Amino acid sequence: MADLSVTLFGPVDTLLAPYVEYALLALVVLNFVSRYVAHRAHRRQAENDEELTRHFFHSFTSWGLVLLSFYYLTLHHHAGIVVSILALSTFLADFFEFEARKVEIREGEPLESPKGAIVAATFMLLYVGYLSVFFLLKPYWSQVV
Repeated sequence: MADLSVTLFGPVDTLLAPYVEYALLALVVLNFVSRYVAHRAHRRQAENDEELTRHFFHSFTSWGLVLLSFYYLTLHHHAGIVVSILALSTFLADFFEFEARKVEIREGEPLESPKGAIVAATFMLLYVGYLSVFFLLKPYWSQVV
C-alpha cells in the first residue's frame, strides 16, 4: 500500500492509491485483449488492401498504461520506475511493430504477429502481477526469507 502521509495529488491519492496496482493489472490484461483485436483488424485491412490504421482501443490501453504507470511512480518510486520503463518499452515496441506491419503490407509479405511488443507486455504483466497479488504469496515468502 502507498504511504499516504505525503501525497502529490491530495484526495485523488487517498481514493486511488490503494487500487492502482489492481488497475494496472487490469489495464495490462486489457492491453493484451486490445492487442489481439488490433492485430485481427490489421489482418483484415491487409486482406482488403486497405491502408493500415492504428486501432483506437489498443491506443487507448497503451496510453492508459503509460499514464497510469507515471501516476504509480508518484506513489511508489522504485516499483513505479520499473513499471514506467516497462510501460514505455511496450509503448515503443507497439509503435515500431505498427510501422513494421506497414512495411510488410507495402512489400506484399504476410503480416507477422507483434512479437517484440508481446514480449515487452509479458514482462510488464509478470511484474505488475507480482506487485498486485504478492499479498497471496507473502505468508509463504516470509517463512522462507
